[in-house]
Amino acid sequence: MSYILIVDDERDIRELISDILIDEGYRTRLAGTSDTAMRQISDERPAMLILDIWLKDSAMDGIDILKLVKSNHPDIPVVIISGHGNIEIAVAAIKQGAFDFIEKPFNIDQLNVVIRRAMEVANLRIENTALRNQYNHPLELTGCSAVFKALKSNLDKVTKSNGRVLLNGPSGVGKETAARYIHANSSRADTPLVVVNCASLESDDIDAKLFGVESGSKTLQNGILEAAHNGVLFFDEIADLPLSAQGKILRVLVDQSFTRVGGSLAQKVDIRVISATSRDLSQEIAAGAFREELFHRLNVVPIAIPSLIERREDIIILAKHFLVEFNEKFGLPKRALSDDAATTLESMDWPGNIRQLKNTIERILIMGPLDPFIEAEELSTSNDISNSKDGQIVLSSNLAKFSLREARELFEREYLLTQINRFGGNISRTASFVGMERSALHRKLKSLGVVTSNRSGGRVARLDKT
Repeated sequence: MSYILIVDDERDIRELISDILIDEGYRTRLAGTSDTAMRQISDERPAMLILDIWLKDSAMDGIDILKLVKSNHPDIPVVIISGHGNIEIAVAAIKQGAFDFIEKPFNIDQLNVVIRRAMEVANLRIENTALRNQYNHPLELTGCSAVFKALKSNLDKVTKSNGRVLLNGPSGVGKETAARYIHANSSRADTPLVVVNCASLESDDIDAKLFGVESGSKTLQNGILEAAHNGVLFFDEIADLPLSAQGKILRVLVDQSFTRVGGSLAQKVDIRVISATSRDLSQEIAAGAFREELFHRLNVVPIAIPSLIERREDIIILAKHFLVEFNEKFGLPKRALSDDAATTLESMDWPGNIRQLKNTIERILIMGPLDPFIEAEELSTSNDISNSKDGQIVLSSNLAKFSLREARELFEREYLLTQINRFGGNISRTASFVGMERSALHRKLKSLGVVTSNRSGGRVARLDKT
């Protein structure tokens, strides 16, 4: 575990802070001068700095060290402390990149909260950097149609502000990708993006998840809002947010603060909120299922995300993008589209939009032959089940190739994959909706080769590739 460097010219102060942090499980190092501090940083990069503004008998003061550290290590959070604090010093420190400013004599609880937040932000930055290095494609927007270009233009405009954005569009169109694009190209790109799958939030513990829990003066659990401090909070499918929580989120947006469960002190937060929905919120408001005041707070900049059929010219571009992505990321076979397959892709209906297209490509690469070209027959086989306009299930003639057991297994796998992902990987809610016991659902998923895995904001289901 990396350490926290405490830089203060008063020995009693730095040792007091060190004792507090050690009790909280952190490893510390101490420095009384700027020279000692810079040697420590050079020897081993710290996870965080706690830095006094005024340093006696030092070549540099705290602001000088802050500038140098932020120049060489911009991702190290720095908390400034000072016994001579005033608003001008605080503003100067924040402008130079300090995470926060605490005035002496400080409150121990306040110090612990700030340090915990700073460490969480540092860890999230490391995770975000790793994800960006490993997965570049999700932050890219792919297409060339006029509809796509108009969408990208709107997204580019909102990256330049901190305004709240409401993304609206049917399931599978890439609303989360659009939110990640806004974050990655905004002034908050190096801060956390916390994704909340509203459908996966349980009513009985939603307050604890959102706001955290404390007992007495000790924080027992950090909440989602603290994790998103200084960053971006993305509410996926905001219409599914329980009505009981909507008023509390509204209050957070108004006050820019919240109180933990069991706590009494207001915690200030700086969060940009992006929301997404596949439902008509005006109808939800009329039905009493969504608060109108919250809608107006979230709907500062509404952006419609088009369906895949509205940007049909992009289907082949997206399909080729996914073919390359699955080959480079997961080592799936390197295949290309035949002319007939490309024509078939463009002519197909895509009720599941980009998500359905991506799943189709992945399934073909996993289950199909190792031929260099994907043929049209493979695409029709992958689209065996769909809904007709009158609500009846329509089965493709390709199902004639399967036995009843194989066809039933195909349907069950697709149906359960859809339902689990709909509920953010929440097995209990999925089991309740489909009418199965939880243990029976686990056994069924195992028999069908469906596994769940962690993802930011919840769990997702996929086919087992092993």
